[in-house]
Amino acid sequence: MALAAGFGAGALALAGIALALRPAAAAPVAVAAGRGGDPALMNAVIESDTIAVAVTDRDGMLVCANDLFGAWFDGYRAPPGLGVGDIGVARLTAAGRDAWRDGRGRVERLNRDAVQLSVDVVRAGIGEDHLVWRFRPVASFDLVKEARRLLAGDAGERLGEAGIMAALVGGDGRISGGNRAFALRAAGRPDAAIEGRDFVTLLSADKNGLIRFEREGATGGPLRLLQVPFDANDPAGATLVFLLDDDATPRLGEGSASSHLETLLGMLPLGFALADRDGHFLFMNEAFARAAGVDGQAPPVFPSDLVVREDKGVVADTVRRFASGPPMSGDIAVRLRARPDDPVALSIAGARGLGDATVLLSLKDNAEESRLKRQVAQATKMQAVGQLAGGVAHDFNNILTAIIGHCDLMLMRHTPGDSDYDDIQQIRANSNRAASLTRQLLAFSRQQTLRPQVLQLPDVVSEVFNLLKRLLGETITLTVKHGRNLGSVRADPGQLEQVIVNLAVNARDAMPAGGTLTLQTYAVSNAEVRRMNSDILPVGDYTALRVTDTGTGIPADVLPKIFEPFFTTKEVGKGTGLGLSTVYGIVKQSGGFIFAESELDQGTSFVLYLPVHKADAQASAAPAMPKERPSELWGSGTILLVEDEAMVRAVAERALTRHGYKVVTATNGEEALEQLEAHEPFDLLISDVVMPTMDGPTLVRHAREKYPELPILFMSGYAEEQLRKSIDIARVAFLPKPFSVQQLAEAARAALAPKQAGEGGGATPAD
Repeated sequence: MALAAGFGAGALALAGIALALRPAAAAPVAVAAGRGGDPALMNAVIESDTIAVAVTDRDGMLVCANDLFGAWFDGYRAPPGLGVGDIGVARLTAAGRDAWRDGRGRVERLNRDAVQLSVDVVRAGIGEDHLVWRFRPVASFDLVKEARRLLAGDAGERLGEAGIMAALVGGDGRISGGNRAFALRAAGRPDAAIEGRDFVTLLSADKNGLIRFEREGATGGPLRLLQVPFDANDPAGATLVFLLDDDATPRLGEGSASSHLETLLGMLPLGFALADRDGHFLFMNEAFARAAGVDGQAPPVFPSDLVVREDKGVVADTVRRFASGPPMSGDIAVRLRARPDDPVALSIAGARGLGDATVLLSLKDNAEESRLKRQVAQATKMQAVGQLAGGVAHDFNNILTAIIGHCDLMLMRHTPGDSDYDDIQQIRANSNRAASLTRQLLAFSRQQTLRPQVLQLPDVVSEVFNLLKRLLGETITLTVKHGRNLGSVRADPGQLEQVIVNLAVNARDAMPAGGTLTLQTYAVSNAEVRRMNSDILPVGDYTALRVTDTGTGIPADVLPKIFEPFFTTKEVGKGTGLGLSTVYGIVKQSGGFIFAESELDQGTSFVLYLPVHKADAQASAAPAMPKERPSELWGSGTILLVEDEAMVRAVAERALTRHGYKVVTATNGEEALEQLEAHEPFDLLISDVVMPTMDGPTLVRHAREKYPELPILFMSGYAEEQLRKSIDIARVAFLPKPFSVQQLAEAARAALAPKQAGEGGGATPAD
């Protein structure tokens, strides 16, 4: 006879947690030399018998960890590389990124062997330059152990009185528990030792497929089996088996088999329900109602009432087929009316000997699992889009460097009033506008090169005020309000101006008939942040900027998506979907936070929080002098120019030659090393960072072996922050693409200035 199968959801075995929480053998605390201070003191602070703790620094290196961390993760490795699978590593990486950005990150359930862990990541330290990782075991319900206890107790006795024999069978086919009625029929005594025995050997089947107990032989009554796997995704997992005499037909009512089965199902944390031959619900436990989204509501009449309209037919047909046909089971994917976006598995099996109940249904509440999967997918998508944006910006910057450079070279041969002068200037202006688009792409992916300064937000608003008035037009009133005692912030003023402009343009589009746009700056104290009780905003002092409009507002279902890249509610051709994502990228890369508040027809407010800059006393007493631009850009000396893009190499060579330098070019790192060997010592090495076969940093390390004092100027279309780890070399300058002829000449002269101020002459080879 076919076994009815396909129910339930897996439960985490507490035995796995007990194994993971075993006392850890004494192990050395991993402390990086010079990083962790006093290892013994730090170990005493973080040591715990129940929580694994690790501390990492800004470079991702493990500073220290307690003994339990080493025991759980088979040694002292820095998170996120802890041997928890690709998905686990991705989730830990996302949590670490959230902690660096927002001060705190979390992973709800991280699978480590047979154990599930919750992970809290907190940014800490005097300079907030460390991450503290705390791993805790997730206490969970041991379904197998609970089922064994129920069968051995009153629930098992009541099932036996109703003529239902029940046994718990492990994945290896051996019995791990059962009620007294099963022991009596299978082994001859109600107190017989049945645990550990092979379940299949207690049964026999004749040529007609009828199943009987082996000890009763052909004289025993045929049996009907109902199998309930505890994990539908693991066929080898534990299974609860109900056995009923084939000729027993107890009536539904008090003391019947069905009522006792309902009692047992009601105790289990899995979602179970019973339906009759016509498909009417007879019973559902609380877990089923909660998973179906009808908890606390009037119970539905039919199973098909739980699903969306498109799935009603298949659910009704399946229930009728299983209720009238031979005992069988199966799973169907459906979408619940309560959660139409998340498909779930509905398990259905035919049941016999339970009175009016002929169908057993099971539903797993996997909302948390689906949410985690969506978060991982979103993080992966954002990372991929960010890498794509950075790659596009790099290639585009190379093209713009060539265009802007050739425009500058042509302008050297023309004077104002020439017929071509204005056209060349227009080409150059449009190229600079295109360059701002690449900066927008990098801002959205949080890869732009920032030039942070200590500044006051009201000064930034004042700088952009006149531009905003022209952008908003005559129908929109611009109002500016500044608070008192505002702390200074550290950010790139140009990028903050872009943030304000983008928010103002969005507000203008939301007020087609006119309205009021208000820019308000104010101080937010440590105590006020604590009263907010925000899970995202770390406690601290902030200077805030609120941008409020009186426009149409943002619908509640759209509000969570507004910072996503390429998301826009505007018509095709009227928006790129990068405006607010660019704002978000700039704010987060500047160490700040941004929130949106909106109601339909009530306007929208964007609130930007930037942390107050804690400047050193000496730094605040002696403000930095503005850097003077050199008045004379002509120079002398020999420069080795290394660039794999021919168009960039050509324009850079001509620009440097026109400013008095002798230029030797190379197309890659290997050719550059040959030029270093063949020519006299060079005064300056200008190199692209990312090149095929040998990149710029590798070239420089080889060059410095022979010429340790050789000045280096890197240029790249990627952002400096993105490349900083790979160009971790002393005494190097960086020139971002696209650059003009004048900017290249200024950078070359600045790189040569310390050398020419010293002994002069070419670079000297190392002894």
